[in-house]
Amino acid sequence: MRVHYLQHVPFEGLGHIANWVQNRAHALSATPLYTDAALPDMHAFDFLVIMGGPMGVHDTPEHHWLTREKHFIESALKAGKKVLGICLGAQLIADVLGAKVYPNRHKEIGWHAVTRATDALGTRLESVIPDRFFAFHWHGDTFELPSGAVHLAQSDACRHQAFWHPPGAVGLQFHLESSRESIEALIRHCSHELVPAAYIQRPEEIRRRADLIAQSNALMRAILDFIAGSGQQT
Repeated sequence: MRVHYLQHVPFEGLGHIANWVQNRAHALSATPLYTDAALPDMHAFDFLVIMGGPMGVHDTPEHHWLTREKHFIESALKAGKKVLGICLGAQLIADVLGAKVYPNRHKEIGWHAVTRATDALGTRLESVIPDRFFAFHWHGDTFELPSGAVHLAQSDACRHQAFWHPPGAVGLQFHLESSRESIEALIRHCSHELVPAAYIQRPEEIRRRADLIAQSNALMRAILDFIAGSGQQT
């Protein structure tokens, strides 16, 4: 399988997804949008991964490439490509599918509990998404569910944490791909967001929960395997 990913800033890369690609012997390519790199032909990949970033889906005046990225994502969805969006990536998928993306009541940064949504029960993702798990978060915006999407997960701070748009598109607000290095990069580059608030953890608290990385990465692999094997059956 040919995996292509869209990267919005240098410090938010694939993380553990790169390990999954390598272990499954998939081909890998990338578009660093922050360099104004050209997007690939739609026939050049099978699986599109859209990473996170500190910008929002409506920040097109500051990041003009967002407009062509949205058209590209829309084309990939219409072509039936397998698609995973993480954080900003999930918001971009929601936006392209016509759902509202807006500031959440709370910013959510650090390790917070996520619970499986009841809508996921009875679907093929019921056995993939645990009843409750901890995930690493770094987001201030959220989205309404796109038409036709299945609500997968929620947290105390943010109701719409994840969705599945059958057959092969998944959006995750949280970062299951995180590694110690990627978390440190976010702390270093986005430290101005670490202000006292109900759902924002201090750097030392975030680092103290690094033991959760392994189980997050395991869930990331399970979701990637689900998307990679997705077909028309729902």
